[in-house]
Amino acid sequence: MTPFRANLFFFLKLPAAWLTGVRVDKIDDNSATVRLKHMWINQNPFDSIFWAVQGMAAEISTGVLILKQIQIEKIDISMLVVNNSADFSKKAKGRILFSCNQGEIVSETIKNLKIKKPKIIKLTSIGIDEKGDQVSKFNFYWSLLKK
Repeated sequence: MTPFRANLFFFLKLPAAWLTGVRVDKIDDNSATVRLKHMWINQNPFDSIFWAVQGMAAEISTGVLILKQIQIEKIDISMLVVNNSADFSKKAKGRILFSCNQGEIVSETIKNLKIKKPKIIKLTSIGIDEKGDQVSKFNFYWSLLKK
C-alpha cells in the first residue's frame, strides 16, 4: 500500500475524510503518518480543527498500518474499531501530522491470529503541529478477526 493508493481508497470509500483535507502522507512497515491542514471545511467555532476530523486522521493513521499488513500477509481479516479515547492538549491549527509507530505490534498480532478468535489491539496516534507540539492523542482499540 502506498500513500497514493491509500488516498484513492479513502477518496472512494470515505469521502468525508477526503473533503475535510485528511491525506495519508507516509506508510512503511513500522509507521504511518496522516496530514491534516486547518481550513474552513474542518474548523470548529473556536477557529481550530474540529475534534472529529482529527479523529478521522488519527484513525486512518492506525488503520492503514493494519491494511498494509493484511496486504503483505495476503490473508482475509475483518477489522473494526470497538473502542477509542482521545486527549486534547492544544488547539489544532495549521498543519497537523498524526503518526502511529506501532507497525511491529500490528505485524506480530496479524501473524498470530487464529481463525474465528478475535484479537483486540490498541494503537495510538499522536497529533503534532508545525511547532512540534502535541495537540491530541488518540487510542483506538481494533478488533481483528481472521476469516
